[in-house]
Amino acid sequence: MALLSTEKFIKYIPELFTTNVQGEIDIFKKLEKILSFDYGYIYFVNPDSIQLKYCYKNDCKPDTVYNITNDIKNFIFNNEGAILNDDDKLSHVLELTSDSKKSFIISKLMIKSTVFGLIVLAKKESKFYKNDDLDVLNAASSIISYILKDKELSNVFKIQLKALKDGIVEKNNAYKTIKEQNEKILEADKIKNEFLANISHELRTPLNSIIGFADILSTQLYGNLNTKQDEYINDIKVSGTHLLGMINEILDMSKIEANAMKIVKSRFWISRAINEASNILMPLANKKGVKIEVKLSDDFEVFADYQKIQQILYNLTSNAIKFSPNNDIVEINVYADDECFTIEVHDNGIGIDPKYHGKIFAKFVQLDSAYTKKESSTGLGLTITKELVELHEGKISLISEVNNGSTFIVTIPF
Repeated sequence: MALLSTEKFIKYIPELFTTNVQGEIDIFKKLEKILSFDYGYIYFVNPDSIQLKYCYKNDCKPDTVYNITNDIKNFIFNNEGAILNDDDKLSHVLELTSDSKKSFIISKLMIKSTVFGLIVLAKKESKFYKNDDLDVLNAASSIISYILKDKELSNVFKIQLKALKDGIVEKNNAYKTIKEQNEKILEADKIKNEFLANISHELRTPLNSIIGFADILSTQLYGNLNTKQDEYINDIKVSGTHLLGMINEILDMSKIEANAMKIVKSRFWISRAINEASNILMPLANKKGVKIEVKLSDDFEVFADYQKIQQILYNLTSNAIKFSPNNDIVEINVYADDECFTIEVHDNGIGIDPKYHGKIFAKFVQLDSAYTKKESSTGLGLTITKELVELHEGKISLISEVNNGSTFIVTIPF
């Protein structure tokens, strides 16, 4: 079977969402982490033909056009995807068959219900692909469709800018053209945000079930677990919680960009939010041997959005755990005065150079270091945290130096 393990599939699918893909080669390289193939092709569909756009690991000519018949056209538009062999009609039309290519898997590239292309992967072995492989490629092709569409629009935009610089296009025509392209880019961005929001909702429900059942199993209420089983259950909880956090960040960012993020205030004791955030993060902390120490001398009541205060605590504490050394301590210090309450989260990790302090709250910023390369994330956590703090008319700041830990300070007025 060509499909990699479920663990690797879960690990690498988010990269297609969050990594800046530079071109078609990057797309194929990322697909190689999920599916096995020897050659890769991307085609664009025209009314009566198919045009080869990109190919990978094969000596072929991009922009080659292949004529298609009505029955092949019906096959392309009416099927979700297909597993083909070297004797299939479509394989011959696209001139894919050869001694080095024996089996193929094909999926549509589409935006909403509009098909604009195909992605084809080929293997040297006969009858290599299974239905599970097709399901994975269909899921990946949904993401690739938006990456390719954004890339095509970006290329058009660059051409228009070059035309302006070189004086090829007159001023009025250039303005009209760029305006049209900007509208297309904004529409593509809107579609992408809607897609991310929808798929985040769809992924969050089953993930909550996975984490919930893992919690139930870890209580050993329905039978004892041996040491290895208990370790695997904890791995499921940690990985599931991490992936759920990434999905929630994508969803929250979509709401923020659409100005749809609202706060609903209520009265609650601050210790309740701290304890709940700490409990959720306990499996992640235990896996690294990190101890969460809470310093709260006197509990106090606040009037704020409970869920968002909890999320601020979760985001800052999970970051602190992530970048702390093994078997270390993360401190949560909470205190108040007459006008505001303050949350400080401190770790003894890698620290952040002061020259980057102004950049880390921007979208998709991930500082390059040995630790960050080990930890996958969307690069949205601190951006969202800053937005949530500012929704409460508060401020967030940072005290940090390289190799000297970090302290994030959140101050919110009563």
